[in-house]
Amino acid sequence: MGRRAKNKQGDPSPLLEVQENAGRPSQKKLGKRKADDVETTKRPAKKARESEGKPPKPSALKGKEKSSVKVATKAKPTKPKPAKQKQARFEDEDEGAGSSEGWEDVEDDEGLKAQAKSLFHNSDDEDFVGFEGDLNDLDMDEADQDDDMFRGPVQELDLGSDDDEDEPELPVKGKKSKQHERPTKIIPTGSDASSDDSDEDEDDEDGPITIKNMEARSRALDARAAREAELDAEEMRQAELAGEASDDDLADVDDVDMDEEGEGGEEGEEGFVLPTAEELEEEKTRGGPDVHTVQRRMRECVRVLGNFKRYAAKGRSRSEYVQTLISDIASYYGYNEFLAEKLFQLFPVAEAIEFFEANEVPRPVTIRTNTLRTRRRDLAQALINRGVNLEPIGKWTNVGLQVFESSVPIGATPEYLAGHYMLQAASSFLPVIALAPQPGERVLDMASAPGGKTTHMAALMQNTGVVFANDANKARTKSLTANVHRLGCKNVVVCSYDGREFPKVIGGFDRVLLDAPCSGTGVISKDASVKTNKSERDFTLLSHLQKQLILCAIDSVQADSKTGGYLVYSTCSVTVDENEAVVDYALRKRPNVKLVDTGLEFGRPGFTSYRGKTFSDKLSLTRRFYPHVHNMDGFYVAKFKVERRMKVKPTAAKGAEADGEEAAAEGASFAAFDESEDKPYLEEMKRKRMKQKGLKVPPRTKPAPAAGEGAAAPEGAA
Repeated sequence: MGRRAKNKQGDPSPLLEVQENAGRPSQKKLGKRKADDVETTKRPAKKARESEGKPPKPSALKGKEKSSVKVATKAKPTKPKPAKQKQARFEDEDEGAGSSEGWEDVEDDEGLKAQAKSLFHNSDDEDFVGFEGDLNDLDMDEADQDDDMFRGPVQELDLGSDDDEDEPELPVKGKKSKQHERPTKIIPTGSDASSDDSDEDEDDEDGPITIKNMEARSRALDARAAREAELDAEEMRQAELAGEASDDDLADVDDVDMDEEGEGGEEGEEGFVLPTAEELEEEKTRGGPDVHTVQRRMRECVRVLGNFKRYAAKGRSRSEYVQTLISDIASYYGYNEFLAEKLFQLFPVAEAIEFFEANEVPRPVTIRTNTLRTRRRDLAQALINRGVNLEPIGKWTNVGLQVFESSVPIGATPEYLAGHYMLQAASSFLPVIALAPQPGERVLDMASAPGGKTTHMAALMQNTGVVFANDANKARTKSLTANVHRLGCKNVVVCSYDGREFPKVIGGFDRVLLDAPCSGTGVISKDASVKTNKSERDFTLLSHLQKQLILCAIDSVQADSKTGGYLVYSTCSVTVDENEAVVDYALRKRPNVKLVDTGLEFGRPGFTSYRGKTFSDKLSLTRRFYPHVHNMDGFYVAKFKVERRMKVKPTAAKGAEADGEEAAAEGASFAAFDESEDKPYLEEMKRKRMKQKGLKVPPRTKPAPAAGEGAAAPEGAA
C-alpha cells in the first residue's frame, strides 16, 4: 500500500465542526493538508521563497508602493511553471521532512527566514505543534492581495497585458511574410492603442470562442491573405519584367561575344576539338574510348549541331559531327552503327539522345482489368489490400492500372489466377481502342499470341459474336489458349494459319486487327538483343512480309458490313520502313480503302515525307508513340475503312473492248500479291551480301528499278 493511498484525505467535515475545531491544536503532522488549509498555508510558502533573496519588506506598505506590489505579483501566478515547482516542493516536504505544517505560527513577514530555517533544517530534531487560535488571527492582507488575481477585472488586465507582451515579441522571433512586409504598427500611438484596446475589449467581453470573435478574426485573416496575394502578384509582375530585361541583356552580350569570337571558334567549351577519322580508328584499336570522353564528346556534338553556324569549327562539315555522334551513340548505348544511324535519323539531334536514354529505362508495369469478371474499382481495392501501390493509367483508358510497387508477385495473386486482370503493356491497349469492336460482330486477330489484344476485344464485345484468334506459330497458341480460358472468354476461336492464307481460309469479317510481326525497335527496353541483331536485310524482309499481310487483311474485311468494315494495322516499331511505307503501299495497291481517324486522343501524327520519300497526305491520321514522349513502348497505329470496289463502266458500247480487257486484267491481279514487284529489290540485296562476303557477283539480268518505283521500296534497299 503506497504512501499516497495510506494518507489519503478523507471526506470533508461539516462547516460547523470545522469552526468548533479551529481553536484546537492540529493533531496531523504527516500527509496532505485539507482543502481549507491549503489556501492558507501555500501562499506564505511562496512569500518565503521570494523573501529569501530580498530584504524583509516593511509591513507599512501603503498607497502607490502597495499597489505596485499588487500588480507585480499578479502576472506570476498565471504561469504554470512556478505552480508545478511549488507542488513539487510540497511533495518533497511530505516525503523527507518530519512535518508538512508550521506556517501557522507565522504572524508577520519578519519571522519568515527563521521559520523557514526551522522548517527545513530542524524538522528531524523536534516536532512542531500546529497553530493555536482562530484563523482570523492570521495576517490575511497578502493573501487577499493574491486572491485578487482570480477575480474578473484582474483577468481582463492580465489578458490585456498578455496581448501587449505578445505584440513586441513578433519581430524578435523573425516571423516575416514572403515580401518582408514591415509591420503596420511597430510602436502603437495613442489612437492606435485606443482602437486596439476597444477591439480587444470587445473580443474579451465576448470571449475567445464566441461566434462574433471568430467572424472578426476570420475577416482579419481574409484581409491579410488578400493583401499578401496582391503583393505576390505585384512581385511576380516585377520579376517577369526584370527577367525579360535580363534575358535581352544576356542575349545582346552573347551576340557580342560570338561576334568577337568570329564565325565559330575552333574549339568549344573547355577546349573541345572534334577528332578526325584517323584518331577515331586509333581509339578503336586501343579498345575504345573512355566513357567520360564519349559523354563529353556527345554533349559537345549535340551543342554544335544545335547551332552549327555559331559553334562549328572552321573547316569541319556537319556530316563529320553527325558521324562522330552516331559512332559515340553506338559505342555508349551498345547499338550496331546501322541501327544507331537508322534510329538517329528519325528525330532531331537533341530528341534522339532522349530516345536512346529512354530505351535504357524499363517502362512502367501496367495491368488491364478483365471486365468480364470484375470492375476496375473492385480490382484496385483488392490489390491495395494485398499491399500493391497502383493508380489508373490515364483518362484515355477505363480498364488500365499502373503498378508502382507490390509486396506480392503481381503475376501470381489470387486475382490474377482467377482471371480478374492481365499483365499487359499500355501500348497494347491502343490498337484495340482504335478498332473498337462492337457486340455481335465477327472479328479477326491475325497475329494474336499471347492473347492480350484478343481477350481485350472479347471483353469489349461482352462475350458476344466471334473472335478468331490466329497465330502462325503453333507453339505460341498454347499460351493464347491458356489466357483465353483464364480470363473467361467464351466467344474466341483459336486457329493457326499463315496470315497470308486467310482470304482463302475464311473471310467476311466486320473488323480485322493486324498487329504485324516487326523488328521490335519500339520495345528495346524489354529486349536489348534488338540493339545488335538487326541488320538492313531484316528490315527489308520484314517490310516485304508486312506488305503481304496488310493486303490479305484488307481482302478479309467485309466491305458492305453494316457496323464495321475497318482494319487496324499496328506494329511495335518506330521505323518508317515498317510503318508509313507499308501503309502507303496498301493505299496505292487497294484503291477501295482509305485512312480514317484512329480515335486516339494523343500520339504524334505519322510522317507524310521522310528523307526524300513522299507519302500520302492522309498518313497524318496515323499515330506514333514514343517511349521518351508518352512513357510507353514505341508503337504505330493506322486505321483503314474498307469500301466496296467500284465497277468499271465502258463509255461507249463499241470500241470499249480494249478497256474492258484491261479492267479484267486489273481485277484478276487485284486480289493477289504481286511478288514480281519486290523481286528486283531482293536480288539487289543478294548482290550486296555477296559483295560483302567477297564472292563473285553475277551480272544483272534486269535493269535497276525506276525512280518512280523506288518510292514504294524500303529506305535501305534503294
